[in-house]
Amino acid sequence: MDWSLIVILVVVGIVLLAGALIYVGQRMPQPDDDPLNQRLADFSQRGETVSLEEIEMSQPFVERVIYPLMRQFGEMAAKNTPQNALQDTTRKLELAGKAGFIDAPMFLASRFVGGGVFAVLVFSVAKFSIFAQTFSRSFLYGIIAAALGFFLPQIWLSEQIKKRQLEIRKAMPDALDLLTICVEAGLGFDAAMSNVAEKWDNELSMAFGRAIREIQLGKVRREALKTMADRIDLAEMTSFVAAIIQSEQLGVSMAKVLRIQAEQMRMRRRQYAEELAHQAPVKMLIPMIVFIFPSIFIVLMTPAVLRIMASNVFGGK
Repeated sequence: MDWSLIVILVVVGIVLLAGALIYVGQRMPQPDDDPLNQRLADFSQRGETVSLEEIEMSQPFVERVIYPLMRQFGEMAAKNTPQNALQDTTRKLELAGKAGFIDAPMFLASRFVGGGVFAVLVFSVAKFSIFAQTFSRSFLYGIIAAALGFFLPQIWLSEQIKKRQLEIRKAMPDALDLLTICVEAGLGFDAAMSNVAEKWDNELSMAFGRAIREIQLGKVRREALKTMADRIDLAEMTSFVAAIIQSEQLGVSMAKVLRIQAEQMRMRRRQYAEELAHQAPVKMLIPMIVFIFPSIFIVLMTPAVLRIMASNVFGGK
């Protein structure tokens, strides 16, 4: 039995499955985005009379065959995944702002597929390449690669959460200044938030825009703001939402509250920058030890070593 051929076939199969998962995850439709309904609306606008079967057959092969199969695979993965893991992953995707691109079952499935791809590739290279190793050592390398491939998507998601929160933290003082100007000019708070969402194109403006759409659909303002704060999970945003809700309940001037909040956000942003500046020397220590100090030692010690060798200190002739 040719084990190398079997391993190559398994690698190809896993890579194709991973590619299909990534493709389907990127093309995951929203709940109100049904391709079949869109095509039906297109045919209706053109005035053509067609059957449902003809409309369905007019879709691309990927959307007719590949996507339903991968969706079933995601549903099977969801059934075999603990509910707490799905909820935690959904929560992290919301915090990262990626909930509209990929859902929790597909993300968890991509972690397992990534682990399998890394394991098979590293095992194949270690066992059947010019760097051929023993089976036990190749298997160990494959296990390490599987763990790496399994945890890399989680690390990427955590970095996306930090990146989004940092972008929102930087944008909040300027956004609150614009809200204050709009409110002092006579606009209501909802109209001011809508103005910020229209003028800017960042994570904070998208969060404001989503909250405004929820309010327009009938959700109470304080509930929409609390939900927005939960989706961001940032202390500054939670404090801002609490101040807005309290001012609304107590009848305090909204412009005054926004101005105070803007000053506090700017002070917190400055404190956060100072905190990062204080962490810089500690973070620089590792690259200095690894890269700079050895070079300094070589520059300083090489002349001394050469002089000692030339002076025959160690008994040379």
